Amino acid sequence: MISRRIFSGAVTAGLAAVLGSAGPAAASPREAVADPSDARPRSGRRVRNVVLVHGAYADGSSWSEVIERLQSAGVNVTAVQNPLTSLADDVAATERALAFQDGPTILAAHSWGGTVISQAGTAPNVAGLVYVAARAPEAGEDYTALAGRFPTPPATAQLVESGGFKQLSRDGFLNDFANGVPRRRALAMYAAQGRISDSLFAGTTTATAWQHKPTWYAVSKNDRTTSTALEQFLAARMGATTIELDSGHLSIVTHADDIARLILDACDQAG
Repeated sequence: MISRRIFSGAVTAGLAAVLGSAGPAAASPREAVADPSDARPRSGRRVRNVVLVHGAYADGSSWSEVIERLQSAGVNVTAVQNPLTSLADDVAATERALAFQDGPTILAAHSWGGTVISQAGTAPNVAGLVYVAARAPEAGEDYTALAGRFPTPPATAQLVESGGFKQLSRDGFLNDFANGVPRRRALAMYAAQGRISDSLFAGTTTATAWQHKPTWYAVSKNDRTTSTALEQFLAARMGATTIELDSGHLSIVTHADDIARLILDACDQAG
């Protein structure tokens, strides 16, 4: 059985302070997380490049709060703009971003982006993978069938279709996708949401990058877009270093400190 490590958001925040200490109480490297508020260059950081992959019903700006924190910590950050037209198209966009990196890179994804990095993460310059409330299929796996074994989240009933594309209704976006997000930010994200092709989720991966790279996972305990139980299952299956947050689906907005710490931990430990 694959073991997993689950840390609460509070413990994760506490460990951030420990990381900078050289005293005997310092946590082990695998358990500690870096402090995103520390903008000083870290000579010991193994990986200094991060590529961020957004999910469905969003765009690259959904990572804005995390981007600010990573840049303040001296990390080079690139946010992919997925077309959301097919898995192949999104993988190609991510591969183009990876090709621009000048060294080892942490590849992080939110939601649908987890499917993308499970394929694109096989690139040789990818040193580690971070999943945030994200899908993580095995090669060839029917993810829809897998998700059907877990509770159906409320957002599923809030999809609106037109012209071969889907988006979330206003109520579905604000109440189920962006629950917990400040209303002004949620409304702005709703206006910019990425419409997905009808066939987007039908794509299946041909690779399982998380079987070959170190992984980290952030579970959202109040998620109304993806089943929390499904997220926990995926994190355990990949044997990821895992944190659980009192967050809705968009922890990259509401818990940006925790997500940035998790990515920085990956930067410090991968490679």
